[in-house]
Amino acid sequence: MTETSQRNMASIDPKYIFLTDRPQLIDEWQVVPGIWDAVRHECDGNREKGNFILTGSTSLDSTSSDEVYHSGTGRIATIRMHTMSLYESGDSTGKASIGDMLEDQLNEGHTSKVELDELAHLIVRGGWPENIDMPDRDIGIIPRSYIDTIVAKDMHEGQTRKRDPNRMRMLLRSLSRNETTLAGDAKLVRDIEEYENEEQLIESRATIKDYLGVLDSLYITANQEAYSLNYRSSSRVGKTAKRHLVDPSLCCASLQLTTDKLLHDHETFGLLFEALVERDLRIYADYLDGHLYHFRDNTSGDEVDKVLH
Repeated sequence: MTETSQRNMASIDPKYIFLTDRPQLIDEWQVVPGIWDAVRHECDGNREKGNFILTGSTSLDSTSSDEVYHSGTGRIATIRMHTMSLYESGDSTGKASIGDMLEDQLNEGHTSKVELDELAHLIVRGGWPENIDMPDRDIGIIPRSYIDTIVAKDMHEGQTRKRDPNRMRMLLRSLSRNETTLAGDAKLVRDIEEYENEEQLIESRATIKDYLGVLDSLYITANQEAYSLNYRSSSRVGKTAKRHLVDPSLCCASLQLTTDKLLHDHETFGLLFEALVERDLRIYADYLDGHLYHFRDNTSGDEVDKVLH
């Protein structure tokens, strides 16, 4: 059965695409929003767990959301997928275990020596499964294709308005340039927009927020929230999130960085290495039902790059 015929059958009645073999994976389910309620109804009639896996790369728009009548609470759990960690891709031994560290069972010592050119390769390659065994000369193709698809297609899907592809590329470039920093919206505006008065500045900030919202709905951003202590004054504790694209390879694709270019730009290398570390910590924290934060005290200037809670 072709993809088109499956979609047509699902549009008529989603039960026609349900299989007896479970679990069943239904990819890009949001193309036919009625699948959600059909799955929920099917789960009501079958008390076994894990019958369906619904995957999708974009969120529902407001029109499609009207076709979903049940939240799925109690039947459907939401899981955010990440790119692969270095452990999953086989580039880390896993000997330095966060789980062991939390149980105070982590043995001290180095696991292995890692060369700079290998780290640069891992940053540019990213955690895309299809990229794991790709030769160095081709590792930038998949991340670049993601950027191209976002700008040409995904940023318009499920949206009620058209957006400027050039402006989105500039925003992605600005986010990449400011990766792992506390760059706020004002800095992004300065990177992208030209304005002559306060009214234009306000409009530019609204535009940036709108475009950032699109990237968030496409799961392209994964910002690292600020950690706060209840007994600390809110005026002293920074609230700005550290901005991240979900994988440092997307930053390299936006900035047209190769392994060789990265090796000759130590400042950018350092920021993207930090992004690589924080990507993996975010994945491991999610597995452990935790969360990754950063901390900054605005009064003393004290900072902690990574707080695992």
